Amino acid sequence: MDQQLHIVCPFCTAVNRVPGARLGEKPGCGACHKPLFAAHPLVLTSENFHKHVSASDIPLLVDFWAPWCGPCKMMAPAFEQAAAQLEPQVRFAKLNTEDEPELGGRFGIRSIPTLVLFHRGKEIARQAGAIGTADIVRWVNTHR
Repeated sequence: MDQQLHIVCPFCTAVNRVPGARLGEKPGCGACHKPLFAAHPLVLTSENFHKHVSASDIPLLVDFWAPWCGPCKMMAPAFEQAAAQLEPQVRFAKLNTEDEPELGGRFGIRSIPTLVLFHRGKEIARQAGAIGTADIVRWVNTHR
């Protein structure tokens, strides 16, 4: 029997059960009918952060960033390209630490950009500083 994975919808945050073998078939949300994966990072806020971190069975890579940060802006296209390569095996998300300072503080974000890889509610790896697409992909594949 195929393993059922819980996937949080990036639009309505409904938790969907998707057969693992069908992840690559562009599954849609059962509640809002929008795609569960768009091959680009979703925006995390204090309202949706906990659900995406804890309710999904696939790893979640969060880019903690700020709009005034030059290295963050430089890394943004690489992060977007890595999302296109690794989704749906890994969900990519961005969290603006200026808009959500309490989340940045809760996770001890001291410098930005900082990438944090979560799986089933737990932090499993962290990388501070801007890196390119190939390095993001390699780093994620090493830790997931």
